[in-house]
Amino acid sequence: MKIPHRLAVAISLASLCTFAAHAADSKGTVEVVHYWTSGGEAKSVQVLQQLIEKDGFTWQNSAVAGGGGAAAMTVLKSRAVSGNPPSAAQIKAPDIQEWGKLGLLTSVDDVAKANHWDSLLPESIAQLMKFDGHYVAVPLNIHRINWLWINPEVLKKAGVSKAPATLEELYAAGDKLKAAGYIAIAHGGQPWQDTTVFEGLVLSILGADGFQKAFIDNDEATFTGPKMTEVFVALRKLKTYMDPNGAGQDWNMETAKVINGQAGMQIMGDWAKSEWTAAGKKAGADYECVPFPGSQGIYSYTIDSLAMFKPSSKNDTPSNNAARDDLAKIALEPQFQSVFNQNKGSIPVIKGLDMSQFDSCAQASAKDFAEAENAGTLEPSMAFNMSTSQAVQGAVFDVVSNFMSNKDADPAKAGKQMFASIKAAAQ
Repeated sequence: MKIPHRLAVAISLASLCTFAAHAADSKGTVEVVHYWTSGGEAKSVQVLQQLIEKDGFTWQNSAVAGGGGAAAMTVLKSRAVSGNPPSAAQIKAPDIQEWGKLGLLTSVDDVAKANHWDSLLPESIAQLMKFDGHYVAVPLNIHRINWLWINPEVLKKAGVSKAPATLEELYAAGDKLKAAGYIAIAHGGQPWQDTTVFEGLVLSILGADGFQKAFIDNDEATFTGPKMTEVFVALRKLKTYMDPNGAGQDWNMETAKVINGQAGMQIMGDWAKSEWTAAGKKAGADYECVPFPGSQGIYSYTIDSLAMFKPSSKNDTPSNNAARDDLAKIALEPQFQSVFNQNKGSIPVIKGLDMSQFDSCAQASAKDFAEAENAGTLEPSMAFNMSTSQAVQGAVFDVVSNFMSNKDADPAKAGKQMFASIKAAAQ
Protein backbone atom coordinates (compact mmCIF):
# COMPACT_ATOMS: atom_id res chain seq x y z
CA MET A 1 0.00 0.00 0.00
CA LYS A 2 1.32 3.42 -0.94
CA ILE A 3 1.26 5.97 1.88
CA PRO A 4 0.51 9.56 0.73
CA HIS A 5 3.26 12.09 1.24
CA ARG A 6 1.54 13.84 4.13
CA LEU A 7 1.24 10.52 5.93
CA ALA A 8 4.73 9.31 5.13
CA VAL A 9 7.68 9.80 7.45
CA ALA A 10 11.04 8.22 7.87
CA ILE A 11 10.54 4.65 8.94
CA SER A 12 13.71 4.94 10.97
CA LEU A 13 11.70 6.88 13.55
CA ALA A 14 9.86 3.70 14.35
CA SER A 15 12.94 2.27 16.00
CA LEU A 16 12.86 5.18 18.42
CA CYS A 17 9.12 5.18 19.05
CA THR A 18 7.97 1.59 19.20
CA PHE A 19 5.38 0.82 21.81
CA ALA A 20 4.39 -2.72 20.89
CA ALA A 21 1.52 -4.03 22.97
CA HIS A 22 2.31 -6.94 25.24
CA ALA A 23 -0.65 -8.23 27.15
CA ALA A 24 0.01 -8.28 30.87
CA ASP A 25 -2.88 -10.63 31.52
CA SER A 26 -5.38 -12.78 29.69
CA LYS A 27 -7.91 -9.98 29.33
CA GLY A 28 -5.75 -8.03 26.89
CA THR A 29 -4.06 -4.67 26.45
CA VAL A 30 -5.16 -1.42 24.86
CA GLU A 31 -2.54 1.12 23.75
CA VAL A 32 -3.45 4.74 23.03
CA VAL A 33 -1.20 7.28 21.28
CA HIS A 34 -2.22 10.78 22.39
CA TYR A 35 -0.89 14.22 23.26
CA TRP A 36 -2.75 14.94 26.49
CA THR A 37 0.33 15.73 28.55
CA SER A 38 -0.33 18.96 30.46
CA GLY A 39 -1.33 18.72 34.12
CA GLY A 40 -5.07 18.94 33.58
CA GLU A 41 -5.00 16.80 30.44
CA ALA A 42 -2.94 14.06 32.09
CA LYS A 43 -5.44 13.99 34.94
CA SER A 44 -8.22 13.48 32.41
CA VAL A 45 -6.42 10.56 30.76
CA GLN A 46 -5.96 8.92 34.15
CA VAL A 47 -9.73 8.69 34.43
CA LEU A 48 -9.86 6.64 31.24
CA GLN A 49 -6.98 4.46 32.39
CA GLN A 50 -8.63 3.76 35.74
CA LEU A 51 -11.91 2.70 34.13
CA ILE A 52 -10.13 0.43 31.64
CA GLU A 53 -8.13 -1.20 34.43
CA LYS A 54 -11.27 -1.54 36.56
CA ASP A 55 -12.66 -3.77 33.81
CA GLY A 56 -9.55 -5.94 34.07
CA PHE A 57 -7.69 -4.78 30.97
CA THR A 58 -4.16 -3.40 30.75
CA TRP A 59 -3.74 0.25 29.75
CA GLN A 60 -0.60 1.12 27.78
CA ASN A 61 -0.05 4.86 27.77
CA SER A 62 1.79 6.25 24.74
CA ALA A 63 1.73 9.98 25.42
CA VAL A 64 3.71 12.27 23.14
CA ALA A 65 4.24 15.82 24.42
CA GLY A 66 3.27 18.78 22.25
CA GLY A 67 -0.06 20.57 22.59
CA GLY A 68 -0.58 20.96 18.88
CA GLY A 69 -0.23 17.22 18.34
CA ALA A 70 2.40 17.41 15.60
CA ALA A 71 4.87 15.23 17.50
CA ALA A 72 2.19 12.64 18.24
CA MET A 73 1.22 12.51 14.57
CA THR A 74 4.84 11.96 13.59
CA VAL A 75 5.00 8.99 15.95
CA LEU A 76 1.67 7.63 14.71
CA LYS A 77 2.66 7.91 11.05
CA SER A 78 5.92 6.16 11.77
CA ARG A 79 4.09 3.39 13.58
CA ALA A 80 1.63 2.94 10.72
CA VAL A 81 4.37 2.85 8.07
CA SER A 82 6.27 0.21 10.02
CA GLY A 83 3.20 -2.01 10.51
CA ASN A 84 2.98 -1.50 14.26
CA PRO A 85 -0.08 0.71 14.92
CA PRO A 86 -1.46 1.32 18.41
CA SER A 87 -4.94 0.14 19.39
CA ALA A 88 -6.21 3.71 19.14
CA ALA A 89 -4.92 7.22 18.56
CA GLN A 90 -6.08 10.78 19.17
CA ILE A 91 -7.04 12.04 15.69
CA LYS A 92 -9.10 14.94 14.35
CA ALA A 93 -12.17 14.30 12.21
CA PRO A 94 -10.90 15.04 8.64
CA ASP A 95 -7.86 12.88 9.28
CA ILE A 96 -10.10 9.98 10.27
CA GLN A 97 -11.19 9.90 6.64
CA GLU A 98 -7.56 9.97 5.46
CA TRP A 99 -6.62 7.02 7.66
CA GLY A 100 -9.80 5.21 6.62
CA LYS A 101 -8.94 5.56 2.94
CA LEU A 102 -5.61 3.87 3.68
CA GLY A 103 -7.45 0.85 5.05
CA LEU A 104 -5.79 1.22 8.46
CA LEU A 105 -8.88 1.65 10.67
CA THR A 106 -11.18 -1.00 12.07
CA SER A 107 -14.92 -0.92 12.69
CA VAL A 108 -16.47 -0.75 16.16
CA ASP A 109 -20.03 -0.99 14.83
CA ASP A 110 -20.86 -3.78 17.27
CA VAL A 111 -19.97 -1.56 20.21
CA ALA A 112 -21.87 1.37 18.70
CA LYS A 113 -25.01 -0.70 18.13
CA ALA A 114 -24.95 -2.32 21.57
CA ASN A 115 -24.59 1.08 23.24
CA HIS A 116 -26.97 3.08 20.98
CA TRP A 117 -24.45 5.60 19.65
CA ASP A 118 -26.78 6.73 16.87
CA SER A 119 -29.24 8.13 19.42
CA LEU A 120 -26.58 9.16 21.94
CA LEU A 121 -24.54 11.40 19.63
CA PRO A 122 -25.54 14.51 17.67
CA GLU A 123 -25.94 13.35 14.07
CA SER A 124 -23.35 15.78 12.72
CA ILE A 125 -20.73 14.43 15.14
CA ALA A 126 -21.69 10.79 14.59
CA GLN A 127 -21.04 11.18 10.86
CA LEU A 128 -17.55 12.49 11.56
CA MET A 129 -16.74 9.28 13.44
CA LYS A 130 -17.65 7.04 10.50
CA PHE A 131 -15.78 5.91 7.42
CA ASP A 132 -17.73 4.33 4.58
CA GLY A 133 -20.78 4.18 6.84
CA HIS A 134 -19.01 2.36 9.71
CA TYR A 135 -17.97 3.68 13.09
CA VAL A 136 -14.16 3.67 13.21
CA ALA A 137 -13.68 6.28 15.92
CA VAL A 138 -15.29 7.47 19.13
CA PRO A 139 -15.67 11.16 20.13
CA LEU A 140 -14.75 12.13 23.67
CA ASN A 141 -15.79 15.75 23.98
CA ILE A 142 -16.45 19.10 22.36
CA HIS A 143 -13.88 21.87 22.75
CA ARG A 144 -14.69 25.50 22.04
CA ILE A 145 -11.80 27.36 20.45
CA ASN A 146 -12.89 31.02 20.45
CA TRP A 147 -12.47 31.78 24.16
CA LEU A 148 -10.72 34.61 25.97
CA TRP A 149 -9.46 33.69 29.46
CA ILE A 150 -9.11 36.44 32.02
CA ASN A 151 -7.57 36.95 35.43
CA PRO A 152 -10.07 39.51 36.80
CA GLU A 153 -7.79 40.57 39.67
CA VAL A 154 -5.02 41.53 37.24
CA LEU A 155 -7.44 43.46 35.04
CA LYS A 156 -8.81 45.26 38.08
CA LYS A 157 -5.32 46.27 39.20
CA ALA A 158 -4.65 47.62 35.69
CA GLY A 159 -7.83 49.68 35.74
CA VAL A 160 -9.88 47.49 33.37
CA SER A 161 -13.42 47.40 34.69
CA LYS A 162 -14.93 44.63 32.55
CA ALA A 163 -14.05 41.83 30.21
CA PRO A 164 -13.56 43.09 26.65
CA ALA A 165 -16.46 42.33 24.31
CA THR A 166 -15.12 44.01 21.14
CA LEU A 167 -11.72 44.23 19.49
CA GLU A 168 -11.48 47.91 20.43
CA GLU A 169 -12.14 47.02 24.07
CA LEU A 170 -9.50 44.26 23.81
CA TYR A 171 -6.93 46.76 22.55
CA ALA A 172 -7.87 49.24 25.28
CA ALA A 173 -7.50 46.54 27.95
CA GLY A 174 -4.15 45.58 26.45
CA ASP A 175 -2.90 49.16 26.64
CA LYS A 176 -3.84 49.43 30.32
CA LEU A 177 -2.29 46.09 31.20
CA LYS A 178 0.98 46.97 29.48
CA ALA A 179 1.06 50.36 31.15
CA ALA A 180 0.60 48.70 34.53
CA GLY A 181 3.56 46.38 33.92
CA TYR A 182 1.67 43.18 33.08
CA ILE A 183 1.83 40.88 30.08
CA ALA A 184 -1.42 41.81 28.34
CA ILE A 185 -1.90 38.55 26.40
CA ALA A 186 -0.09 35.37 27.40
CA HIS A 187 0.86 33.67 24.17
CA GLY A 188 3.35 31.02 23.11
CA GLY A 189 4.74 31.71 19.65
CA GLN A 190 4.03 28.30 18.14
CA PRO A 191 2.30 28.00 14.74
CA TRP A 192 -0.86 26.42 16.10
CA GLN A 193 -1.15 29.07 18.81
CA ASP A 194 -0.64 31.87 16.29
CA THR A 195 -3.36 30.36 14.13
CA THR A 196 -5.74 30.02 17.07
CA VAL A 197 -5.56 33.81 17.46
CA PHE A 198 -5.91 34.27 13.71
CA GLU A 199 -9.03 32.10 13.68
CA GLY A 200 -10.60 34.20 16.43
CA LEU A 201 -9.97 37.33 14.39
CA VAL A 202 -11.49 35.78 11.26
CA LEU A 203 -14.64 34.94 13.22
CA SER A 204 -14.73 38.41 14.75
CA ILE A 205 -14.18 40.40 11.55
CA LEU A 206 -15.61 38.18 8.80
CA GLY A 207 -18.34 36.49 10.86
CA ALA A 208 -19.60 32.93 10.49
CA ASP A 209 -20.46 33.34 6.79
CA GLY A 210 -17.03 34.76 5.98
CA PHE A 211 -15.31 31.98 7.91
CA GLN A 212 -17.23 29.35 5.96
CA LYS A 213 -16.48 31.03 2.63
CA ALA A 214 -12.78 31.10 3.48
CA PHE A 215 -12.06 27.81 5.18
CA ILE A 216 -14.79 25.52 3.93
CA ASP A 217 -15.50 26.90 0.45
CA ASN A 218 -11.94 28.27 -0.10
CA ASP A 219 -13.46 31.31 -1.80
CA GLU A 220 -10.76 33.41 -3.47
CA ALA A 221 -12.70 36.69 -3.17
CA THR A 222 -12.90 36.25 0.61
CA PHE A 223 -9.16 35.71 0.95
CA THR A 224 -8.26 38.63 -1.29
CA GLY A 225 -10.90 41.06 -0.02
CA PRO A 226 -10.54 44.02 2.38
CA LYS A 227 -11.96 42.14 5.37
CA MET A 228 -9.15 39.57 5.26
CA THR A 229 -6.65 42.43 5.07
CA GLU A 230 -8.33 43.83 8.18
CA VAL A 231 -7.79 40.46 9.90
CA PHE A 232 -4.05 40.60 9.29
CA VAL A 233 -3.87 44.23 10.41
CA ALA A 234 -5.59 43.21 13.66
CA LEU A 235 -3.25 40.24 14.05
CA ARG A 236 -0.24 42.55 13.85
CA LYS A 237 -1.79 44.86 16.44
CA LEU A 238 -2.54 41.98 18.80
CA LYS A 239 1.06 40.85 18.58
CA THR A 240 2.10 44.07 20.30
CA TYR A 241 0.19 42.92 23.39
CA MET A 242 1.59 39.39 23.47
CA ASP A 243 4.15 37.95 25.84
CA PRO A 244 7.56 39.24 24.64
CA ASN A 245 9.14 36.08 26.07
CA GLY A 246 6.59 33.70 24.60
CA ALA A 247 8.54 32.45 21.58
CA GLY A 248 8.31 28.69 21.43
CA GLN A 249 6.46 28.42 24.75
CA ASP A 250 3.90 25.66 25.23
CA TRP A 251 0.35 26.86 25.79
CA ASN A 252 0.13 25.62 29.37
CA MET A 253 3.25 27.56 30.35
CA GLU A 254 1.50 30.69 29.11
CA THR A 255 -1.73 29.76 30.90
CA ALA A 256 0.30 29.56 34.10
CA LYS A 257 1.31 33.20 33.65
CA VAL A 258 -2.36 34.22 33.70
CA ILE A 259 -3.04 31.98 36.70
CA ASN A 260 -0.13 33.38 38.74
CA GLY A 261 -0.89 37.01 37.92
CA GLN A 262 1.92 37.78 35.47
CA ALA A 263 -0.52 38.20 32.59
CA GLY A 264 -4.06 39.43 32.28
CA MET A 265 -5.51 37.39 29.39
CA GLN A 266 -5.02 34.41 27.09
CA ILE A 267 -6.65 33.57 23.75
CA MET A 268 -6.98 29.80 23.85
CA GLY A 269 -9.39 26.90 23.52
CA ASP A 270 -11.18 25.64 26.60
CA TRP A 271 -8.52 23.06 27.46
CA ALA A 272 -6.89 26.08 29.13
CA LYS A 273 -9.53 25.67 31.83
CA SER A 274 -8.01 22.32 32.78
CA GLU A 275 -4.95 24.20 34.06
CA TRP A 276 -7.10 26.54 36.15
CA THR A 277 -8.95 23.54 37.55
CA ALA A 278 -5.70 21.70 38.31
CA ALA A 279 -4.51 24.82 40.18
CA GLY A 280 -7.63 24.75 42.36
CA LYS A 281 -9.13 27.91 40.83
CA LYS A 282 -12.87 28.49 40.42
CA ALA A 283 -14.64 29.77 37.31
CA GLY A 284 -16.44 33.06 37.80
CA ALA A 285 -14.34 33.90 40.86
CA ASP A 286 -10.65 33.31 40.18
CA TYR A 287 -10.98 33.52 36.42
CA GLU A 288 -13.44 34.49 33.71
CA CYS A 289 -14.19 33.02 30.32
CA VAL A 290 -15.79 35.07 27.55
CA PRO A 291 -16.12 34.52 23.80
CA PHE A 292 -13.28 36.01 21.79
CA PRO A 293 -14.27 39.68 21.36
CA GLY A 294 -16.55 40.15 18.39
CA SER A 295 -17.27 36.43 17.93
CA GLN A 296 -20.25 36.21 20.28
CA GLY A 297 -22.92 33.88 18.89
CA ILE A 298 -20.36 31.84 16.91
CA TYR A 299 -18.96 28.58 18.24
CA SER A 300 -15.68 27.39 16.76
CA TYR A 301 -15.11 23.82 17.85
CA THR A 302 -12.87 20.81 17.71
CA ILE A 303 -13.54 17.29 18.91
CA ASP A 304 -11.11 14.97 20.62
CA SER A 305 -11.63 11.54 19.13
CA LEU A 306 -9.95 8.16 19.31
CA ALA A 307 -9.63 6.34 16.00
CA MET A 308 -9.41 2.55 16.20
CA PHE A 309 -6.59 0.95 14.25
CA LYS A 310 -6.39 -2.50 12.71
CA PRO A 311 -3.93 -4.37 14.91
CA SER A 312 -0.73 -5.92 13.67
CA SER A 313 -0.85 -9.70 13.31
CA LYS A 314 0.96 -10.25 16.62
CA ASN A 315 -1.45 -7.99 18.49
CA ASP A 316 -4.62 -9.21 16.73
CA THR A 317 -5.94 -11.37 19.54
CA PRO A 318 -9.47 -11.72 20.95
CA SER A 319 -8.30 -10.35 24.30
CA ASN A 320 -6.65 -7.24 22.83
CA ASN A 321 -9.66 -6.60 20.58
CA ALA A 322 -11.90 -6.89 23.64
CA ALA A 323 -9.74 -4.29 25.40
CA ARG A 324 -10.11 -1.94 22.41
CA ASP A 325 -13.90 -2.43 22.39
CA ASP A 326 -13.99 -1.70 26.13
CA LEU A 327 -12.18 1.56 25.47
CA ALA A 328 -14.79 2.51 22.86
CA LYS A 329 -17.66 1.63 25.20
CA ILE A 330 -16.30 3.49 28.23
CA ALA A 331 -15.61 6.65 26.21
CA LEU A 332 -19.32 7.40 25.80
CA GLU A 333 -20.55 6.30 29.19
CA PRO A 334 -22.01 9.11 31.36
CA GLN A 335 -19.54 8.52 34.21
CA PHE A 336 -16.52 8.97 31.99
CA GLN A 337 -18.03 11.83 30.01
CA SER A 338 -18.79 13.77 33.17
CA VAL A 339 -15.47 13.32 34.98
CA PHE A 340 -13.24 13.51 31.88
CA ASN A 341 -14.76 16.71 30.59
CA GLN A 342 -14.76 18.43 33.96
CA ASN A 343 -11.03 17.75 34.18
CA LYS A 344 -10.35 18.54 30.52
CA GLY A 345 -12.23 21.83 30.32
CA SER A 346 -14.47 20.65 27.48
CA ILE A 347 -18.15 19.71 27.41
CA PRO A 348 -19.68 16.24 26.97
CA VAL A 349 -20.35 14.99 23.47
CA ILE A 350 -23.31 12.80 24.44
CA LYS A 351 -26.80 14.30 24.48
CA GLY A 352 -28.81 14.93 27.62
CA LEU A 353 -26.03 14.71 30.23
CA ASP A 354 -26.76 16.64 33.43
CA MET A 355 -24.56 19.77 33.42
CA SER A 356 -25.34 20.84 36.99
CA GLN A 357 -22.02 19.39 38.22
CA PHE A 358 -20.05 21.46 35.71
CA ASP A 359 -18.67 24.94 36.34
CA SER A 360 -20.09 28.17 34.94
CA CYS A 361 -17.71 28.22 31.94
CA ALA A 362 -18.76 24.72 30.87
CA GLN A 363 -22.43 25.54 31.36
CA ALA A 364 -22.01 28.67 29.24
CA SER A 365 -20.20 26.63 26.59
CA ALA A 366 -22.99 24.04 26.43
CA LYS A 367 -25.60 26.79 26.16
CA ASP A 368 -23.64 28.58 23.43
CA PHE A 369 -23.15 25.30 21.52
CA ALA A 370 -26.88 24.61 21.48
CA GLU A 371 -27.70 28.16 20.40
CA ALA A 372 -25.07 28.14 17.65
CA GLU A 373 -26.31 24.77 16.42
CA ASN A 374 -29.83 26.19 16.11
CA ALA A 375 -28.58 29.40 14.48
CA GLY A 376 -26.29 27.66 12.00
CA THR A 377 -23.15 29.30 13.45
CA LEU A 378 -21.33 26.17 14.60
CA GLU A 379 -17.97 26.37 12.86
CA PRO A 380 -15.53 23.44 12.64
CA SER A 381 -12.17 24.86 13.60
CA MET A 382 -9.65 25.47 10.85
CA ALA A 383 -6.82 25.87 13.36
CA PHE A 384 -7.46 22.35 14.66
CA ASN A 385 -8.13 20.86 11.21
CA MET A 386 -11.80 20.13 11.83
CA SER A 387 -12.64 21.89 8.55
CA THR A 388 -9.39 21.15 6.73
CA SER A 389 -6.89 18.41 6.08
CA GLN A 390 -3.54 18.45 7.85
CA ALA A 391 -1.94 19.61 4.61
CA VAL A 392 -4.21 22.65 4.32
CA GLN A 393 -3.88 23.36 8.03
CA GLY A 394 -0.10 23.30 7.63
CA ALA A 395 -0.31 25.78 4.76
CA VAL A 396 -2.31 28.18 6.93
CA PHE A 397 0.13 27.72 9.80
CA ASP A 398 3.03 28.67 7.56
CA VAL A 399 1.42 31.86 6.25
CA VAL A 400 0.27 33.02 9.69
CA SER A 401 3.59 32.28 11.39
CA ASN A 402 5.60 33.92 8.63
CA PHE A 403 3.41 37.00 8.89
CA MET A 404 3.80 37.09 12.67
CA SER A 405 7.59 36.83 12.45
CA ASN A 406 8.06 39.34 9.62
CA LYS A 407 7.38 42.90 10.72
CA ASP A 408 7.56 44.05 7.10
CA ALA A 409 4.92 41.61 5.81
CA ASP A 410 2.11 43.32 3.90
CA PRO A 411 -1.37 42.62 5.36
CA ALA A 412 -2.91 43.32 1.93
CA LYS A 413 -0.86 40.51 0.39
CA ALA A 414 -1.15 37.96 3.20
CA GLY A 415 -4.65 36.81 2.25
CA LYS A 416 -3.58 36.24 -1.35
CA GLN A 417 -0.59 34.25 -0.12
CA MET A 418 -2.83 32.14 2.10
CA PHE A 419 -5.23 31.37 -0.75
CA ALA A 420 -2.35 30.32 -3.01
CA SER A 421 -0.84 28.15 -0.27
CA ILE A 422 -4.17 26.47 0.47
CA LYS A 423 -4.78 25.71 -3.21
CA ALA A 424 -1.29 24.22 -3.52
CA ALA A 425 -1.71 22.11 -0.37
CA ALA A 426 -5.08 20.80 -1.50
CA GLN A 427 -3.67 19.37 -4.75
